[in-house]
Amino acid sequence: MRRRSPTSQCSDDSMEKGQGKNHHPRICLLASLSGLFWFLLLYFHFVILGGNHVQDSPSLDPVFLQGQSIITPQSNPLNRATIRSAKVEKMNAQPPVIRPVVSDNSTTRRRDPESYSFMRALRTVENKSDPCGGRYIYVHDLPPRFNEDMLKECKTLSPWTNMCKFTANAGLGPQMENADGVFSNTGWYATNQFAVDVIFGNRMKQYECLTNDSSLAAAIFVPFYAGFDIARYLWGYNTSMRDAASLDLVDWLQKRPEWSIMGGKDHFLVAGRITWDFRRLSDSDSDWGNKLLFLPAGGNMSMLVVESSPWNANDFGIPYPTYFHPAKDAEVFVWQDRMRKLERKWLFCFAGGARPDNPKSIRGQIIDQCKESKVCELLKCGQSGESKCHSPSSIMQMFQSSLFCLQPQGDSYTRRSAFDAMLAGCIPVFFHPASAYTQYTWHLPKNYSSFSVFISENDVRKKNISIEERLSQIPPEKAKEMREVVISMIPRLIYANPRSKLETLKDAFDVSVQAVIKKVTMLRKDIIEDRKDDNFIEELSWKYALLDEGQTQIGAHEWDPFFEKPKDGSAESEAESAKNSWKNEQGQHS
Repeated sequence: MRRRSPTSQCSDDSMEKGQGKNHHPRICLLASLSGLFWFLLLYFHFVILGGNHVQDSPSLDPVFLQGQSIITPQSNPLNRATIRSAKVEKMNAQPPVIRPVVSDNSTTRRRDPESYSFMRALRTVENKSDPCGGRYIYVHDLPPRFNEDMLKECKTLSPWTNMCKFTANAGLGPQMENADGVFSNTGWYATNQFAVDVIFGNRMKQYECLTNDSSLAAAIFVPFYAGFDIARYLWGYNTSMRDAASLDLVDWLQKRPEWSIMGGKDHFLVAGRITWDFRRLSDSDSDWGNKLLFLPAGGNMSMLVVESSPWNANDFGIPYPTYFHPAKDAEVFVWQDRMRKLERKWLFCFAGGARPDNPKSIRGQIIDQCKESKVCELLKCGQSGESKCHSPSSIMQMFQSSLFCLQPQGDSYTRRSAFDAMLAGCIPVFFHPASAYTQYTWHLPKNYSSFSVFISENDVRKKNISIEERLSQIPPEKAKEMREVVISMIPRLIYANPRSKLETLKDAFDVSVQAVIKKVTMLRKDIIEDRKDDNFIEELSWKYALLDEGQTQIGAHEWDPFFEKPKDGSAESEAESAKNSWKNEQGQHS
């Protein structure tokens, strides 16, 4: 007998009804719909809500392309552990809470740390057997037009001074004799105060942790002689000529693969001039300097200058070079011991000239007070120059004979004299915080009263204070402690001979490189952790430089009045100061 299918049976039943038998005509249709309903309900409950097949579905991972998150079938951001945790939370919640699905941008948009090209450099710190771990420097192999070619044309580097003799001996200048017994027998050179470009570049060649593999580099050095470059074209040249090398450099760097890693924020260069030579505000030929530090790429790099801007964050102050460039630690130790034992017959001294054309200068008042004092020695330098002002021996002898050395502003905030004085073990007296305290934060103690005296220039200008009286009030024991701090700082303030290397001491070069590496490392870690300081105020950069480790908040400061930028064109006055520093470069100990 032939077996019927269920569908044929329903069809027969309908036929039988048509033949007069007692059956409902739509019962089969209702039964089918009912079965389908229960099937869909059970499927929705066990499969969709129960998540029985989640593990079998393809997972997704975010991929970043030009700053946008794109999902690809790799792994689900809501991983299995997250789903299980959500189930437990839902079960334990009393009363039940409906939780909307929210996209966590901080999770989906944050890149995998391993995707950053600089992770290899950061990991070198973990290699304890590598003495250079976390300290590697990669040096760009710049075309010679950016450095060595300038030295070949050294006669063009200054309109008044033949720089050829000062670029000799790896930038140290001529070796000095010790006829008066003021110096040591070795390590002393007639170094030009603006020769840091070549000194620093030659010291870098001796750096013990250089690498040809930029992926290992903690920072990248750009050996561009920026100070020598601008010195060639400041007088009598238009802005196009002044900017040419800087624009050429930026173009060259931006084509390098190393630049693209951090947009140049891991790059640094050195200029042995003050920052105002590189901050021209307009393209007018009458404006001073070039615009290297105002170029977008220039703003990304760190620029080490002998005087930085209190209101900008892309430059950092490093010491002016002194006359002392030791080749061995022993030379430093002998010099320090000698400075401790000297008898200092003068309470204070001043070397420099008045600035009659500058109404804000207090040098005239300082010279007057020194003349009137029986315990002050004065080495006055006129506009036409005085022989002793050109004599390193005379200057250093005076500093060695004095307990305190007055260091007012030069043509700009800073002056080389401050470093010559501290090299002689003389306690510096500053009259403006930008002359040292907010400048050389890598090299000087944050506690400025431990090594120096601060007298507000406003008090001197208004004749509210006697410098002699103020210094006489410091107890001898306190002065002895301060002098010892100054003498202990000497290694950090000098540049060792570039043709050799100190064994254990860190000189100004070492301190600067270490600070740059620390800065870049912190920036890289911030990038990985997606940390941003949206409240940073660049015009208050000097305040951030004074913060202790770990601090990020700034507030009111006792030095605020010194750094309030008047609306009468203070930037122009700074440029004028830079111009004056060039005029006084020869014939003055500025």
